[in-house]
Amino acid sequence: MNQAPEPLNLVVADKQGQDLENDCRTVSHHVLQQLQSSSHSAQDLSTLMNRIALAGKLIARRLSKAGLMDGTLGFTGGVNVQGESVKNMDVYANEVFIAVLKQSGLVCRLASEEMEKPYYIPENCPIGRYTLLYDPIDGSSNTDINLSLGSIFSIRYQEGENLNSEVKDLLAPGRKQIAAGYILYGPSTMMVYTIGKGVHSFTLDPSLGEFILTEENIRIPEHGSVYSLNEGNFWQCDESIQEYIRYVHRAGGYSSRYSGAMVSDIHRILIQGGVFLYPGNSLKPEGKLRLLYESAPLAFIIEQAGGKATTGHMDILDVLPTKLHQRTPLIIGSNQDVAKVESFIHNNH
Repeated sequence: MNQAPEPLNLVVADKQGQDLENDCRTVSHHVLQQLQSSSHSAQDLSTLMNRIALAGKLIARRLSKAGLMDGTLGFTGGVNVQGESVKNMDVYANEVFIAVLKQSGLVCRLASEEMEKPYYIPENCPIGRYTLLYDPIDGSSNTDINLSLGSIFSIRYQEGENLNSEVKDLLAPGRKQIAAGYILYGPSTMMVYTIGKGVHSFTLDPSLGEFILTEENIRIPEHGSVYSLNEGNFWQCDESIQEYIRYVHRAGGYSSRYSGAMVSDIHRILIQGGVFLYPGNSLKPEGKLRLLYESAPLAFIIEQAGGKATTGHMDILDVLPTKLHQRTPLIIGSNQDVAKVESFIHNNH
């Protein structure tokens, strides 16, 4: 006997209920779910993620008006502590993170690749137990040509008073991170984070002004066809990296994808698999990427998704930094693809 169709009004009500439930799965709510706790520390981490999400919304709003308002495109005329030309969006995004984290009451200290020394928030320090390390705008050279950009962040516990800017507690391996993530400013704005319990993505719904859960427990494929590096640096690369590049050219089945914004390239590899390389070379043997602001946070995410991140000789999360703005080579992505690059490095040493 055929079962009677479900009444239309019940189907509609069920659909509406599912939509409402999905709309309520915000970043701050998801953190509490992940921790399965309403303790003070869980509430603190939820609040911090919510503040970082607010920074992402403010930056996304500014980028959506790029070219329509002053002070968005172009350079400031100055250089940062890295010796790099500073764009207007670098300055704005850095100030956004400072402003929103000041209001949290939880962050005592912020460290950014745009600032020579950490930024202390004295009014927060009596109770603020956290340090935020961040790259406010990754790939800022893409701003003026309307391509994808990103922000990268890492949260660590503040250990000791450490008010003399020595930041000795930050000179610890990446495994000391308690959370990390990135915000991708593309056709939609996405936030991806981990607190050591898998990797989860959220998409900004402009109509709600909220990041809504898109995918839980993302797993990077064991192998992918994408390799991502700046082949313009080929002749400055070590012989081992040159040999790897020649290999992917000969082997077939590989596609080169490189955007100039690492967050965009890493997100592609997280979803589709493959490998991202920014090795050291004859001009910059120590590499270009900052360990604390870029490499370690992204390594935390990729490892949590089942992938690997290495300097070519050791896991990124095991590297012990000796200074705040330390640089490092980075090879990151699917296990099989990172292992393939490592095999060329080891065979040439």
